Amino acid sequence: MILVSSKIQRYWILVVCLYSISVGSNLHASPNLSTLSIPAGFHISIFSDKVPGARSMTSDDKGNLYVGTLKEGRVYELKDENHDGQADVVNVVAQGLNSPNGVAWHQGDLYIGEISRILKLSRIAEHPNHPVRPTVIYDQFPSDRHHGYKYLRIGPDHKLYTAIGQPCNICNLPDEIFGSIVHLDLDGTHLTTVARGFRNSVGFDFHPATQELWATDNGRDWLGDDSPPDELNQINKPQLHFGFPFCFGRDLRDPEYGHLKKCHELTPPRWEFPAHVAALGLRFYNQRQFPKEYQQQLFVAQHGSWNRTQPQGYRIVMLRFENGEPIEEIPFIEGFLQKDGKVTGRPVDVLVAPDGALFISDDYSGVIYRVVYEQPAKH
Repeated sequence: MILVSSKIQRYWILVVCLYSISVGSNLHASPNLSTLSIPAGFHISIFSDKVPGARSMTSDDKGNLYVGTLKEGRVYELKDENHDGQADVVNVVAQGLNSPNGVAWHQGDLYIGEISRILKLSRIAEHPNHPVRPTVIYDQFPSDRHHGYKYLRIGPDHKLYTAIGQPCNICNLPDEIFGSIVHLDLDGTHLTTVARGFRNSVGFDFHPATQELWATDNGRDWLGDDSPPDELNQINKPQLHFGFPFCFGRDLRDPEYGHLKKCHELTPPRWEFPAHVAALGLRFYNQRQFPKEYQQQLFVAQHGSWNRTQPQGYRIVMLRFENGEPIEEIPFIEGFLQKDGKVTGRPVDVLVAPDGALFISDDYSGVIYRVVYEQPAKH
């Protein structure tokens, strides 16, 4: 049981409610692309502004997008049938679901991650005009909504990966399913724990060369504006423990639970993001449409802080890798957070399309952005 004073509980509820009202009132705000900064040679456009609450993304072999949501309970399909860089078909392929954040496509089937279960829509492309009845392949995850949003990926081993967040800001629960990344067979059997010690991982990807799993993790709140860092963790062996709730970052002991473990006995992150940026979805760029210096590099969506004195995050960054190691964090797209503190967007996920474009979801404006590199004209 987590014991919190009634005064703190009331304050927490008030803050969350006010924040939800603020964000909710702007869900359909029109994004202004002119406020966004992006490296020279790149072009950002709106692929679709008809996806309220757009969260995690996946695509099929043809480049059609599937997008999960939270409060909306819907999963969208987006098609660019005339190949002009904009979605001209937007379908709702599933609705009435319990925060279907995660989506993953594999060999014609669409997998959807709800709070406590995973669904499958079989052979979805074969039924363009009729809803596909979902099949439940697993329904034994905890029902806690706090950090309960599922992120889904199909691994190179053809297993379905997801994460189970901790149902708290900071706690030490006996049930080891919380704070873990797990995988299952595609039929929902053989649930296996991959790693532990996460607080809330809502993004992971497999390195295109090594096929090792890399995952973001959000640090706890209420340790100050600049502590603890968000993390990028490398899962390169079985049963690693990445620190929660005992340690954060490389060696920061938690004031409540840090005495229970020694930080050097746990696995440190391979990269520390600034505190509270809310690093979520990430993808290694595995295509060739971008210039060579961007290929095989890691793009990360920083959703943005919600309770920091001076907000930060609200951007897309690129982590530059060298010899398999992240060595530099470089801003790629900024401007969703204005100098006056106004928020115009909150990036959630990134996705590399088969044609090399980079898609970005924004649950604040209900928009999917498309980024391409335009070769400078020769004179």
